[in-house]
Amino acid sequence: MVSTSFDIPGYRIVRSLGVVRGIVVRSRSIFGTIGAGLQTLVGGNITLLTNLCEKTRGEAFDLMLQHAAELGANAVVGARYDATEVMQGVTEVLAYGTAVVVERASS
Repeated sequence: MVSTSFDIPGYRIVRSLGVVRGIVVRSRSIFGTIGAGLQTLVGGNITLLTNLCEKTRGEAFDLMLQHAAELGANAVVGARYDATEVMQGVTEVLAYGTAVVVERASS
């Protein structure tokens, strides 16, 4: 379970395991750059870059979940993304949050 808030409705946090993160650094290929450049001529959504961004965020998210599982967590709260251009055409995407152990709240 992953939440951008600091709780999960219907569950209570029984243990906090600390910050977890997944980092992916990706560059555009020359073909992707040319294709995206051609798409800008038409205007609208630049699907080549949208797909690249979505794939990179997904990989960072999966790495964050893997890190949480390694610590014994069954949930991540306060999940966030951050992106930084490391150099021209190279971007780092960071997914991070707090790994926690949750259990169902009694009614």
